[in-house]
Amino acid sequence: MEPTTIELIACVLFGLAILHTFSVKRFEHMAHKYPEGSIGENAYHFLGEVEVVFGLWAGVFIVTMAALNGVAEPIAYMEGKLDGYSVNYTEPAFVFAIMAMAATRPVIDLAGAMIQFVAKLLPLSNSVSFFVVALVLGPILGSFITEPAAMTVTALILKRRYYDQGMTTKFMYATIGVLFVNISVGGTLTHFAAPPVLMVAATWDWDMMHMVRHFGWKSAIGVLINAVILTVMFKDELKNMSVDDDEQADERPPVPGWLTLIHMIFMALVVFNAHHMVVFLGIFLFFLGIVDVTMEHQDRLQLREALLVGFFLAGLVTLGGFQKWWLQPLLTQLDSLPLFLGATGLTAITDNAALTYLGSLVEGLKDADKYALVAGAVAGGGLTVIANAPNPAGFGILKSSFGDEGISPIGLLTGALAPTAVVMVCLWFLPSL
Repeated sequence: MEPTTIELIACVLFGLAILHTFSVKRFEHMAHKYPEGSIGENAYHFLGEVEVVFGLWAGVFIVTMAALNGVAEPIAYMEGKLDGYSVNYTEPAFVFAIMAMAATRPVIDLAGAMIQFVAKLLPLSNSVSFFVVALVLGPILGSFITEPAAMTVTALILKRRYYDQGMTTKFMYATIGVLFVNISVGGTLTHFAAPPVLMVAATWDWDMMHMVRHFGWKSAIGVLINAVILTVMFKDELKNMSVDDDEQADERPPVPGWLTLIHMIFMALVVFNAHHMVVFLGIFLFFLGIVDVTMEHQDRLQLREALLVGFFLAGLVTLGGFQKWWLQPLLTQLDSLPLFLGATGLTAITDNAALTYLGSLVEGLKDADKYALVAGAVAGGGLTVIANAPNPAGFGILKSSFGDEGISPIGLLTGALAPTAVVMVCLWFLPSL
């Protein structure tokens, strides 16, 4: 397929955006060379924010498209009306809404209570049992409350109970690697929670039973193995941490049950209407009103963090819409095993939902190839911050724990390699039921 000029430009800018994500630490270093509060320092800090990278380069792309072909073309493209190119901003808007809702105090407290209940059943110290249960139950909950919500809840719990206490650098990167990988595969027990599955489920007639039989139970085993291995590796460090309930006590009155129920109902309504942006954003606005009225039982709403994540994903969608010319032919030329391995690797440099969506456009794809594509996409979803839509949410929550330089993309990749290998083995070698 011969690329057009605009497709080549989009591909080059896409590549520059990927390089930019791996260079954010350099921009942070350069920011320190300027006086505090100066334009130079703020500009380099801005360029060092991973969440703005793809939105920034997508802006360059839109301006370039307008300069070459007129203003009408980029407007048509962003509205999804440009022939031959598909772009939809529903997913970024959904991630923004569900992340902000999942980060509220009633939801976090409920998730913490569930994890604590299960953790107490294990014959281990509280800090060890809570850690392993959080990395198993949190990601698997993603199959029901969606992966972005599960990422937000689990990352916040890990930050408050472990990262904020001071972890060694090696432990921090190993934990975030397992978290990202487990979240990516943990949402595959259902057909509506994981973005790469959501993109193909309707087209390929995959229902919940299909996901459980072919993906879900294998993913659950991989999630458990990753969490247990990580816990065993760092058990001594975990034992020295204190996450007892009384130390986590809040001076404010407990969240009433009826308020938690209202939060869960509103989250369910947003998830149920995930394909209808106007509807779930309207529900979200009503939710904001409830939060405002019940502020005595709330923490600060993480709207800025959620908006940055949405901006990141919107930029990824904008640039990704013009990558079909090289991705689709590549997917059709591979057999099942090379396709599985290739999808895992490609996911590291392209959003896995975009990858599976392009696969859904290929006519006559065999069932084995469909499985290989989606399995590879979810397996590789923890390798980089751009690999899976929920990753920027976890990245944004945990980055402050890594100091002024933030999370190193290389460190994340290194921490995710071993858990990725574990889930690849589970997904490829375990039989479907």
